[in-house]
Amino acid sequence: MRSEQFEAVIEGILFTMGESVEIARLAEALELETEQVRQILHKMTERYEQEDRGIQIIEIEDAVQMCTKKELYEYLIKVAKQPKRHVLTDVLLETLSIIAYKQPITRLEIEKIRGVSCAHAVNKLVEYNLVCELGRLDAPGRPLLFGTTEEFLRSFGVQSIEELPTLNQDQLEEFRHQAEEEMNLKLNV
Repeated sequence: MRSEQFEAVIEGILFTMGESVEIARLAEALELETEQVRQILHKMTERYEQEDRGIQIIEIEDAVQMCTKKELYEYLIKVAKQPKRHVLTDVLLETLSIIAYKQPITRLEIEKIRGVSCAHAVNKLVEYNLVCELGRLDAPGRPLLFGTTEEFLRSFGVQSIEELPTLNQDQLEEFRHQAEEEMNLKLNV
């Protein structure tokens, strides 16, 4: 097969799947080495950018997905029904941050960090497909473990959890101080 034919096959697979496909699975389907598939994908991505196409290929961890460029959203909503946008409240963002940085994590561990019940927040994040159940902890009661999803990575524009920003020690101390002040205010009320 010629390079153009491999590109056509990859394009067809990604378009049809509509979700991310592991690069290793593409390599297996094409009977190529993973690195060869990565080179083909890189070439396709460059061509889409040079030709200013309406689609792009994004990499999420060790998988790729074909999607529409963000810049075209306003045109899409003129044709399609406006997609429901989920509103992330401060509570949801706080809970999502804890899960993203501490995953896999149980609901009880999240509640220990937040200091309040988080069942509703976790359920909303699961409903929004930003968080999913990863399994169960091997401990009494076998509590559920939660972690982020590919939709989380797409929504926040990162390829992997490792790309999340890190907090420096001064920021952590400031957050700890603010949390302690809030706890003291609650206890004094």
